[in-house]
Amino acid sequence: MKLRRVLLSLGVFIAVGFVYFLVSLLQVWNTGRSADRQPVDAIVVLGAAQYDGRPSPQFQARLDHVLELWNLNLASYIVVTGGKQQGDRFTEAATARKFFVLKGVSSDLIFEENSGTTTYASLLAVSQIASQKKITRVLIVSDPFHLLRAKLIAKEVGLDAGSSSTRSSVIQGGDAFKRNLQEATGVAVGRIVGFDRVDSWTN
Repeated sequence: MKLRRVLLSLGVFIAVGFVYFLVSLLQVWNTGRSADRQPVDAIVVLGAAQYDGRPSPQFQARLDHVLELWNLNLASYIVVTGGKQQGDRFTEAATARKFFVLKGVSSDLIFEENSGTTTYASLLAVSQIASQKKITRVLIVSDPFHLLRAKLIAKEVGLDAGSSSTRSSVIQGGDAFKRNLQEATGVAVGRIVGFDRVDSWTN
């Protein structure tokens, strides 16, 4: 009888955990379809790979989407994020700044977070920039699968954030589905233990 109760309890625990994961997966997918258009103080673009100062296709899609939003006059500033990997000459943030300046955005309107190598580290630094510059609300731009975790991290570090996903991400099909599963796992665990604790394996 005791073994039966243990097995029943284990079954209930697994079922609840599975439902919790499915809810997280659905939320990742839904947030990835977000297209906020409310005015904000700043648009924050999360960094991705760059190659000697040239954005990767994934990063370029994010930058293009930010430029589209910027041209709608939704924000007063752009915040570019991302450090560099060992051996790189340029940071992701510097690469993004160069792109926007070449597109006619005044350098004075671009703030740079150039040390973060994870989503949590970058958004924590963005929260410090926001405090210094009196920025109260931001719009986060990234790939669809990435946005829910980014929004939850933003909330954890004190940012009031909306989100808008790029529609031209090069990550599609099975790869995108795999990323959604990974993000759902990160979201599910991060909500329990804190996103700073899962940051190393969710980026």
